[in-house]
Amino acid sequence: MVFEHIWAPWRLGYILGEESADRPDPPRELLPGADPECFLCRCAADPTQRLRLAVDRGEHTVTVLNRYPYNNGHLLIAPLRHVADLHELGDEVQLEISRTMTLMVKTLRSLFSPEGFNIGLNLGRVAGAGLPGHLHWHVVPRWNGDTNFMPTTAGVRVIPQSLEAVWEALTSELAKP
Repeated sequence: MVFEHIWAPWRLGYILGEESADRPDPPRELLPGADPECFLCRCAADPTQRLRLAVDRGEHTVTVLNRYPYNNGHLLIAPLRHVADLHELGDEVQLEISRTMTLMVKTLRSLFSPEGFNIGLNLGRVAGAGLPGHLHWHVVPRWNGDTNFMPTTAGVRVIPQSLEAVWEALTSELAKP
C-alpha cells in the first residue's frame, strides 16, 4: 500500500484550539468599537499586512483568507465595524458586502475555475459562528469531488495550495485594472 503525505501545517492551531504561532502583533490603533481579541477587527485596522491574509479592503468591508479553510480559496468578507447582528449594518455596508461577494466570486472563478460556491453567514454561536461577535460571510469555492473519504474517515480536509500562494494570486488578480 502506498501512502500519500498531506501537509497542512496551518490547521494544527485550529485542531489544538490554539492561536496560530504566526499571529501578527495587534495594530497600533484599532477602529472605534473594535475588540482587540477579534482577528477581523485587527484586519480591519491594519489590512495591509500580508500575515493577516487580507486580500481586499473597501470603504466598509475587509476580505481575508480563512486561516483554517474548508477549501482552497476560502474567503471571509466582514464589515470593518465589530457588529454581531444584521440590523446593525446600514444599507451602504450591506450593499458593499454584496458587491464584494460578487467581485470575489468572479476573481476566484478566474483564478481557480471552481464549479460552484458555498456562500453564507452563520449568525450566532449555535448556528456555527466561530466568531459570533463580528459578522462575516464565507465564500467557499467548490469542485466536483472535493468532498471525498478524507473528511469522513480521517477527519481531514485536503487543501492543495498554501495560504501564501492563494494570497499572492488573489492580491495580484485584484490589483489588475
